[in-house]
Amino acid sequence: MSQDDLQRSGFKERTRIDEARERLLDRVAPHERTERVSLARADGRTLATSVSAPNPVPGYDRAAMDGYAVRAEDTFGASDRSPNLLREGETVGPDTAIRVHTGSELPEGADAVVMIERVAERGGELEVDDAVAEGENVGPEGEDVAEGQVLYEPGHRVRPSDLGLLKSVGLTEVAVTERPTVAVIPTGEELVQSDPAPGEVIETNGLTVSRLADRWGARPTYRDVVTDDHEALRAAIQRDLTKDLIVTTGGSSVGERDLIPEVVDDIGEVLVHGVALKPGHPVALGIVEDTPVLMLPGYPVACIVNAVQFLRPALKRAGGMPCEDHPTTEATLERKIRSEPGVRTFARVKLDRSDGKPTALPTRVSGSGVLSSVALADGWVVVPEDREGIAEGETVAVEDWEWSA
Repeated sequence: MSQDDLQRSGFKERTRIDEARERLLDRVAPHERTERVSLARADGRTLATSVSAPNPVPGYDRAAMDGYAVRAEDTFGASDRSPNLLREGETVGPDTAIRVHTGSELPEGADAVVMIERVAERGGELEVDDAVAEGENVGPEGEDVAEGQVLYEPGHRVRPSDLGLLKSVGLTEVAVTERPTVAVIPTGEELVQSDPAPGEVIETNGLTVSRLADRWGARPTYRDVVTDDHEALRAAIQRDLTKDLIVTTGGSSVGERDLIPEVVDDIGEVLVHGVALKPGHPVALGIVEDTPVLMLPGYPVACIVNAVQFLRPALKRAGGMPCEDHPTTEATLERKIRSEPGVRTFARVKLDRSDGKPTALPTRVSGSGVLSSVALADGWVVVPEDREGIAEGETVAVEDWEWSA
């Protein structure tokens, strides 16, 4: 359908969100760029290779208790009524023990540790009233991590606890996948960065999307506003074809100034234009010279919803990162949510946890231009396409879409 036809008819047919996402992800190829980074910079990054332990942890047999390192055989038969007598020396040998502390290296010749509370000093001798077996109260070399043990596989997202383990085996850096690059291009002749005159609007979408992209593991470039002009938009897209992805905000619908889908169609291919979701159905997805282009709506809430649904999984695919589900909170719905059949609806809600079981109060279903309705919400409830809303009192899952993993 031509741009003129779209402007006359609007979106008579809208692609279902799952199909639209699949069409996009089919054209997103994981890049193969890697880099080595220090452990201090590896938190949250995705491992590019498997990681094995070059050294065991611990690197020696160690005392697991405060006490005395002994030869186990020298304690055999010891009891409360008949303690064995040992002497404290500088080396462990027959009937000779050495005082040790938890974590200290087990002395040569010793094969067990008697706990301190089972030993009494009497006239320069040690009365041991506990018979220990070989290896008792001893942490053997490699008990925590064996030398050569595979710790992580490629694709693992590094957590702070992983960093401690990696450092403990003697590593100082790891190979990770480079962050995917994304250009964020706000469009619209009415946009300004500050002090708007009548008819002007402060640009917020580009800032929001670029920061979301950063949270999602990408390296965003936040571009200056591009006006509603074919040549200017074409040049802006062509400038950033070296990026892994391009995102535009605004100008994605079917009005006279909604030019970006037509520009992408001229120099590439539009895969989807119009998706059955609310808010934000005027989203378009395309490809130009193998670079995916996501054309997000200009209304702030619609822009955010589409960024979460399309940009986030695309960035994860490009960067070889797992795309985990957002965490949810079960809550009782305090007021009915209405939705359109055949459309997936994202209803913004506030959570109240004051009475024990959480309750969810819808703030808005419509109003995709009301930025505060999502910025001041605690999450959203997703109403599937096959439902005409959710009744008051029903248990719902509130999705924490701002969770950054």
